[in-house]
Amino acid sequence: MAVMLPEGEDLNEWVAVNTVDFFNQINMLYGTITDFCTEESCPVMSAGPKYEYHWADGTNIKKPIKCSAPKYIDYLMTWVQDQLDDETLFPSKIGVPFPKNFMSVAKTILKRLFRVYAHIYHQHFDPVIQLQEEAHLNTSFKHFIFFVQEFNLIDRRELAPLQELIEKLTSKDR
Repeated sequence: MAVMLPEGEDLNEWVAVNTVDFFNQINMLYGTITDFCTEESCPVMSAGPKYEYHWADGTNIKKPIKCSAPKYIDYLMTWVQDQLDDETLFPSKIGVPFPKNFMSVAKTILKRLFRVYAHIYHQHFDPVIQLQEEAHLNTSFKHFIFFVQEFNLIDRRELAPLQELIEKLTSKDR
């Protein structure tokens, strides 16, 4: 399976490389549907009627705020980019060690990126179909899910908004 840790590879390095890849994929996928995800169409960041997400980054916004999906995703992508650009968190030079809190930062990034997938699937799947992108979205999400499950990076409760889809996408390959 393409998600397993390659022999001799450092786990932190593997998680870092894949986190960057998932960020880029989700950024691109979301970028194709921004015309459909507006302040008017998505006044709250949600994944169906039962799941609503409020934004806090712990630095600039300490207390979670309710905001529109486009605002939330903008905050999220900016925050993730800042984490990825931080050499103390994501060292780009060979031999520079990852910080002790790397895995917890990576888990937070992946948990939040999952919310973008969940929002796209719940609120914008029709435009995804119109744009003929469902195969790309499904492939990206399936890879994401296999990866986070392989290394136990997202709590099962966080995955609840897409649990049925996850079971459908992963059952064929087990």
